[in-house]
Amino acid sequence: MDSHLRSIAKAVTWRAGGSLVTGVIALALTGEAKTAVAIGAADVVVKIGAFYVHERLWEKVRFGKPKEQDYQI
Repeated sequence: MDSHLRSIAKAVTWRAGGSLVTGVIALALTGEAKTAVAIGAADVVVKIGAFYVHERLWEKVRFGKPKEQDYQI
């Protein structure tokens, strides 16, 4: 299982790239740097939290994980 810190690090690095793309799209659509930065900043905050929750929920899902042994030698 990933640690909480690892899940946070993954969320931050993923969102850095995603928010850059969002900011560029917002700039292209609005032509306003201030608006693009505000949209990009909001995107970072909301989606880091969402990704973290998503990661932690998936840790509870057994799908695709190897089965634990019933006993240990």
